[in-house]
Amino acid sequence: MKKIILLFVFALMLTASFAQDKDQVKEGWSKKGTITLLFNQSAFSDWVAGGENNIAGNLGINYDFNYVKNNFTWDNKIIAAYGLTKSKNSEFEKKTDDRFEFNSLLGKKASGYWYYSGFLNFKTQFTKGYVYGKDSNGKETRAEYTNFMSPANLSFGPGMLWKKSDNLKFNLAPATVKLVFVDKSFTLPNDAYFGVEEGKSSRFELGFNASAYAKVTLMENVTMENILNLYADYLEDPQNIDLDYTMNLVMSINKFLSANLTFQTIYDDNAFEGFQVREVFGIGVNYTF
Repeated sequence: MKKIILLFVFALMLTASFAQDKDQVKEGWSKKGTITLLFNQSAFSDWVAGGENNIAGNLGINYDFNYVKNNFTWDNKIIAAYGLTKSKNSEFEKKTDDRFEFNSLLGKKASGYWYYSGFLNFKTQFTKGYVYGKDSNGKETRAEYTNFMSPANLSFGPGMLWKKSDNLKFNLAPATVKLVFVDKSFTLPNDAYFGVEEGKSSRFELGFNASAYAKVTLMENVTMENILNLYADYLEDPQNIDLDYTMNLVMSINKFLSANLTFQTIYDDNAFEGFQVREVFGIGVNYTF
C-alpha cells in the first residue's frame, strides 16, 4: 500500500513539474466555473459478436472562488456530479457518479511560497445508493446501502500550505479532525459500515492529512487536473493510509465541446477492503462562467 501511495505522489509531482506559471496569484477575487454534460450511448441490432444497448449521462459542476489580499489567501472549490446509466437487460438504472464536495483552504504567508493554513473539507452524495444482486429466480434485486449524509465526511485542521499558484499547491495538516456521519439504521456489526459503531450515527478520528492539487496544460487544448488526498488516523491503524485521487483530462474541441476523461481511485479500509476505481469517458457539452 505504501509503495502505491508513493507512486501516486511521484506521478503527481512529475505532472506538477510540467506546470506553467500562467496562473499567477492576483489580489482580489477570482472566480471560475464549468458545467459539463457528458453523454454516451451504444445500440446493437442482430450483432453477432454480442452487445447490450445502453445510454448514460453525467452532469458535473466544478466551481472555484479564490481570494487574495496582502499576505492572505483563501481558496474554495465546489465539485458536484451526478450520472446515470440504463442498459436494456438491467432491471434498474444505475449511478455512474454521485458526489458533492466542498473544499476551503485559508492561508497566511509565512515565507516564500509557504503559508500557515487551515483547511475544511466536506463530502457526501445526493441520492440513494444500492447493493445489487439476484434472487433465486435470477431476477436482479437491489438493497439500499447509502443515502444523502450517509456517509458524510467533515475534515478540518491547521497546517502548512505551499502555494505557487492557484494551479499548483499542496497542504500538510498534522492535527486533522475527521468526523464521519451516517444513518444509524444502516450501521453493521464490527464497525463494518464506514467504521461507525453499530447503532451510532457518527465517528470521530484524529489524524494526519496531506492534499495536493496540480492542473497542467499537456498540449494545446488539452489540460489535466490532478487532485490527491491522503489521510492516516492516529487513533486506529495509522499504518492504513486512506487515499483519494482524481484525474480529470479535458480535450477541447471548440468553445462548447470537449472529450472528457475522469479517473478516480479510493482506498479506505473502513468502506471497502481494496481499491475502488471509477472511470468515465464521453463527449461533453461545456458551459464556462
